[in-house]
Amino acid sequence: MIHGRGTPISIILPLLLTVQVLIFSLSEEYTTPLNCTDTTRLCTSFLAFKPTSKQTLPVIRSMFDVLPQDITIEGNGRDFMFIKKSCSCASGLHKYLSNTTYTVRENNGSVYDLVTEAYDGLAYFSTNFTRKARKGAVVSLRLMCGCSSGLWNYLMSYVMRDEDSVASLASRFGVSMDSIETLNGISDPDNVTVGALYYIPLNSVPGEPYPLKNFTTPAPVPAPSADNFADPVNHKANVPYWWIIGSLAVGLALILIVIVIFVSLKSSSCFSGSRGSLAKDSVEKTSHEFQVLQKRSFCCASGRYICFRSEDWKQPTGEPSNCQMNIPTVVVTEFFDMEKPVVFTHEDILSSTDGFSDSNLLGHGAYGSVYYGLLRDQEVAIKRMTATKTKEVLAEMKVLCKVHHTNLVELIGYAASDAELYLIYEYAQKGSLKNHLHDPQNKGHTSLSWIMRVQIALDAARGLEYIHEHTKPHYVHRDIKTSNILLDGSFRAKISDFGLAKLILKTNDGEESVTRVVGTYGYLAPEYLRDGLSTNKSDVYAFGVVLFEIISGQEAMTRTAERRSLVSIMVAAMKNSHDSMNMSSLKDHVDPNLMDLYPLHCLFKMAMLAKQCVEDDPILRPDMKQVVISLSQILLSSVEWEATLAGNSQVFSGLVQGR
Repeated sequence: MIHGRGTPISIILPLLLTVQVLIFSLSEEYTTPLNCTDTTRLCTSFLAFKPTSKQTLPVIRSMFDVLPQDITIEGNGRDFMFIKKSCSCASGLHKYLSNTTYTVRENNGSVYDLVTEAYDGLAYFSTNFTRKARKGAVVSLRLMCGCSSGLWNYLMSYVMRDEDSVASLASRFGVSMDSIETLNGISDPDNVTVGALYYIPLNSVPGEPYPLKNFTTPAPVPAPSADNFADPVNHKANVPYWWIIGSLAVGLALILIVIVIFVSLKSSSCFSGSRGSLAKDSVEKTSHEFQVLQKRSFCCASGRYICFRSEDWKQPTGEPSNCQMNIPTVVVTEFFDMEKPVVFTHEDILSSTDGFSDSNLLGHGAYGSVYYGLLRDQEVAIKRMTATKTKEVLAEMKVLCKVHHTNLVELIGYAASDAELYLIYEYAQKGSLKNHLHDPQNKGHTSLSWIMRVQIALDAARGLEYIHEHTKPHYVHRDIKTSNILLDGSFRAKISDFGLAKLILKTNDGEESVTRVVGTYGYLAPEYLRDGLSTNKSDVYAFGVVLFEIISGQEAMTRTAERRSLVSIMVAAMKNSHDSMNMSSLKDHVDPNLMDLYPLHCLFKMAMLAKQCVEDDPILRPDMKQVVISLSQILLSSVEWEATLAGNSQVFSGLVQGR
């Protein structure tokens, strides 16, 4: 009996499993990317995305690596956004995909679960992602997109919802049901899978431009009633003018008193000791107590920001719990006016980086490691250094506290422990320029269009021009390279890492700074290597190398056995390139990720500018002011070139996203 009853079950179970597999395969049929064969194919596509209340515009821009103008919205209360992304045929996979990065913002957990929830079915996983990610970690991933074979201008990735049907989508986006069914291989339009991804053919850009400025409409003024007209009263006549003036004067006086008291308390909390001794004898080294926050620090965050040399530091005798350090009065003369950075505690730093977890590690620099942190609800980058790097810390703080420019990374604050020092900077969401130039796809980064490259070059040039020309005193950076040019969420460039920055001293021969040779090989000017003379023209040389990297996508030093410099390779290629119409030798060294989508005359001008920057004789190199002017003209010509392609949808849709 037992065997007899088991026979039907043994037959039914395989049938049930077969049915389950068939159902699963049907549900997955449309969640895989479109196949492709031409790995050089590039097009513009759209992704339909319905954000949650927490996914604000800055978050969405970061999630999809796009600019505000790449986002359109749908009306009629649907709350959908349409994200414009470049789509390419991924080599190896032969599927249409688009790269992006995702920053884990709230909870730790599985990468698969976090990404699937955030992107609502638009993300593609080629393998089973079982690894975990902590808050603040940056995950590289790919989104499913599609390129049209020519029947339509664009394809849009769309995740089917409960209320959707083929008929409703066709009506909603102005296309025929047959086109949706043909594109997705749908045999029965009444049998579509909720949660699966489908592709919608489009002939025009969906939605409307995103309103960058949301103005609040003022409340309407109520219409005056009949009673108001019946007995008009001049209320202003009842208030004496002297009373109004007196009230304002008293209010201003109270505000001034509060400000004076606050400033006095702030100054007294920073320094205590005999101030009279300073006036009597500024040379005599009378110690002052230096107040810090819980841990030892190196600058006083008072109304004036005061820094001092590492050789002048002395640990005060007595109880260490007072958290004070003694400063010789001679160093008080080194103070300078600036916006003070915030002093953070060591505990703040540890909690913001999850105890410096590996998932928060952004990279390694010349003087320490850099970590992602979420500090008081603000995304930051934290440079972690040993206490032996005090000289570099003070050098960087002294520069960044004096100079403020949109194309220079902003110093937010600092902290210290017994053995380590920390500098806190604004966070650059897109990482370094280096990551987007050197094999970006395999590293999960977005490749850059020609327009983006020129804009980044111009941004970096403006930042460098600022410290060369518009600061008092002038500075030379001494370590300009693509890894020290960071990109924010809008792919705008900021120069970072001022640990090697040096004052430029006036001499009979101009401005120069004599020092030991520091920096990165491949970027060092010949006279700097030979004589140790660091000038603003040394930075110009390094910037010329950066321009060659932007054009070629290659590193400053080749990884071959001969270790040739990029400068020698590019200069040799330009010897046979006399103008933009005869530059075949130069074109052989242009970054293939540009897909030949660049104006020849603009690329030639940038290459010539780079060649001028790397002249052996520093006198022949332009200054950064001239470089900024040249790059501004190249950018303008490039934008005009791009506008001429608007009429050619095949070429225009091939422009890499990011504008």
